[in-house]
Amino acid sequence: MYALNNLKGKGKEDDGDHIYTALGTSEQSSSSDILTTKVKEPTKLKPPLWNTLEFYIYYVIISFSLAYAFYMAYDISKETNPNYMRYSRRLEPGWLFGRKVDNSDAQFASFRDHYGALFMASIAYLILSHLYRIFLVPNPPAKLPSQPLRRTYFFLTFSLIFLYVLFGNGLIKILIILSFNFLIPITLKGSKLNPIVTWLFNLAVLFINENYDGYKFEWFNENLAFLDSNVGLLTRWTITFNICTLRIISFNMDYYWLFHPSPDSTEVILGESYKNDRDQAPLTEKDRIITPCFKEDYNYINYLSYVLYTPLYLAGPIITFNNFISQLRYPKEFDIKSTFIYGVRLLGVMLLMEVMLHFIYVVAMSKSRAWDDLSPLELGMIGVFNLEYIWLKLLIIWRFFRFWAMADGFEVQENMLRCMLNNYSTTGFWRSWHRSFYRWIIRYIYIPLGGSKYLIYNMLIVFTFVALWHDISLKLLAWGWLIWIFILPETIATKIFTEKKFGDRPYYRHVCAIGGALNLVFMWAANLVGFAIGLDGMKVVLSNLFGTLHGLIQFSLSFISIYCAVQVMFEIREEEKRRNINQEIRY
Repeated sequence: MYALNNLKGKGKEDDGDHIYTALGTSEQSSSSDILTTKVKEPTKLKPPLWNTLEFYIYYVIISFSLAYAFYMAYDISKETNPNYMRYSRRLEPGWLFGRKVDNSDAQFASFRDHYGALFMASIAYLILSHLYRIFLVPNPPAKLPSQPLRRTYFFLTFSLIFLYVLFGNGLIKILIILSFNFLIPITLKGSKLNPIVTWLFNLAVLFINENYDGYKFEWFNENLAFLDSNVGLLTRWTITFNICTLRIISFNMDYYWLFHPSPDSTEVILGESYKNDRDQAPLTEKDRIITPCFKEDYNYINYLSYVLYTPLYLAGPIITFNNFISQLRYPKEFDIKSTFIYGVRLLGVMLLMEVMLHFIYVVAMSKSRAWDDLSPLELGMIGVFNLEYIWLKLLIIWRFFRFWAMADGFEVQENMLRCMLNNYSTTGFWRSWHRSFYRWIIRYIYIPLGGSKYLIYNMLIVFTFVALWHDISLKLLAWGWLIWIFILPETIATKIFTEKKFGDRPYYRHVCAIGGALNLVFMWAANLVGFAIGLDGMKVVLSNLFGTLHGLIQFSLSFISIYCAVQVMFEIREEEKRRNINQEIRY
């Protein structure tokens, strides 16, 4: 899987920025990206368009479209709808205004139903963690390789207890896999066999976990059958192990790169002096990722503490091993105010989700395929609101665990940079949808495979891996390949239809908006196949939209609304430039 001749060239991380070029005048690659060293020329600022007649027309169309979309989704969720009886069995008693709640999404239900337990666990953890740090961790923290990182002892102890409660004796299987993996980098060190064996082993584990559903102790020895009876609260440890695999690979590859440091790492720039005193090298986020830790840091305790770290174990966001250890050796001052504000915002999003679950039942509809006699536009609303629910549930899950890690003193990447509806670029959507996973892919897959030198092939490999990592199924594989196919036209268009060449033409912004609207339609279609209604459901939607005159008219009107929305998205990006807002979110 790996291009061996590229393994030592991993320092050229600016290649990662080329995997996703932007569409049109307003999408900008991030010069401040953690994996990007390429500096771009400043873009000329354009006069604002907010108060022009053109944009007032857009405001009217968008406002009407959004209001009508919510009304339509609410209307088809009423008990008077003929399809209501087909999906009503999936609804549960709610707590808002006497309405039922659509808790039929299994992933979010497993999180929502355990709000109380998760909050109690996080509070107990944070109290113990801060007390441990105050009384048992030296101040200033350990910065020399001879000084152990005492917080890792607490991390590991709490994680083992927490995971045993969740998975029971499944924790034994997790520890066995982790121990076997640990032998790979420790034995192979800087050998090129290290990444090869790492990937083969971890991909094999993913496939075996999927095929055998975690396996039983009884299969290995009938005398061990009694261990199978204790499965913990969540019963299936394999469900969350996929994200654990990313951390395992991060440890192995970061240790491999200890022997082949990046040319722009702090270690190479400062030379031998860096190895003995980190105080000479204040770390940026980029430094924490690409600069190897001390060799002594790549030990079994640190490894387990990182992979099993409680706040991030179940869902992420993903943090690299180098970054994790660097934040322990060189911690930043805890920002109480920003962490508190982030927690308040999290509660606000959770409340919004509750309101939507009580009034719009599209998840239950799609699971029951309850869409007989609906108009093409109503079918489209089921699809779009399904995607909104997916975005909102992942936003809540990722922000909850990120907030937990932030309250523990860790700086972790925000996974959702924009709302799902505020992404007109296929490439920008991918970069901001699961941001920490995107960065992981750039560092550990895309760049080692050659980066933009083999752009098309590497993108295919990337999205194949992403699909199989989510779930080994034909539906997800189709989703991954659809995303790859939809990215190709945008990639080609941005190479030919450049702002430098065409930006002064009066029609340029409008052509880009048409392209952005098409991108949105294609992205929604791909994600509906992968995460909502599947291929069969998409066939029904497409036949209703394009198989009748009524459907074509409704699609055309919807496309006009999307076009207007894309124009506003363009202007939002321009306004962010005018205000000098961090380029990292300008996707």
